[in-house]
Amino acid sequence: MKILGIGNAIVDVLCKVDDEFLNKHSLTKSTMKLIDEIEFKNLIAEVKIEETISGGSVANSIVGLSQLGNDVGFIGKVKDDELGKRYEEGLKKENVNYLYSKKNEPLPTGSCLILITPDSERTMCTFLGTAGKINDKDVDVEIVQKSEITFLEGYLWDEGEPKKAFDKAINYSNKVAMSLSDLFCVERHKSEFLEMVKSKLDITFCNEQEIVSLIDAKNFNEVVSFCKSIKKIVVVTRGEKGSIVINQNDIVECESKKNLNIKDLTGAGDLFAAGFLDGYIKNLPLKESLEIGTDMSSKIIQKIGARLD
Repeated sequence: MKILGIGNAIVDVLCKVDDEFLNKHSLTKSTMKLIDEIEFKNLIAEVKIEETISGGSVANSIVGLSQLGNDVGFIGKVKDDELGKRYEEGLKKENVNYLYSKKNEPLPTGSCLILITPDSERTMCTFLGTAGKINDKDVDVEIVQKSEITFLEGYLWDEGEPKKAFDKAINYSNKVAMSLSDLFCVERHKSEFLEMVKSKLDITFCNEQEIVSLIDAKNFNEVVSFCKSIKKIVVVTRGEKGSIVINQNDIVECESKKNLNIKDLTGAGDLFAAGFLDGYIKNLPLKESLEIGTDMSSKIIQKIGARLD
């Protein structure tokens, strides 16, 4: 198998709302907030559901990689309930090897309410459910060892048990890639993330805000200097400024695409990572890998949701 993703198995529930809805519920636009089951039910009662998708950050990337013709798999914890069954079916339909055996867990399958405002920004309210209870027993060493790259998400660090799954996966992987996921994740786990980026990850995906926060940089030049010094691959998305990959002294940039009909930024980073990893696993030059990532993210933001047709 080319790439194994390990992440939160979350059913995405997409809804359109206005800014007033966010204000009413004290939600910070463009961030991810962890909520409990009661708050999830209260919020969902007030919105109109547009679509449901087998989501989660790394799962979105893995589906993108599958659509590009790669042999990929995913480990993420769901309950043997209706949403769990839908989740598994959704990934299998996308030719992803779903490598977790559902059981009757105490908590239901995780869900993420993705609130899309008129400016196309998305604000996420996540009830992790059983997804947040993934542990080291859920990670099959043999599957990890047979994969060229293991791809992890920073969101998994928001609970206790998943750290054991994380460590086990990292210890047995041939190469490890990880997305820092979210500014709040970085700020919550700064010291652990910094240590991983420096010494455990082969490829780090992040946006400019996340990497600036991680190293307390005063400007982007400090980011570049840091990334050169750790001698790893760091891929940074910079919105309208495009993207940049730093690999020791190699610095490669790629412009963002212009004049796009942006509808929804859900999955932009996930599909960018999929495109980059597609190029990387095929041994293409870093510039081409960035271009594939840019192409994938440009396509996804022009439609609702995190799935390309």
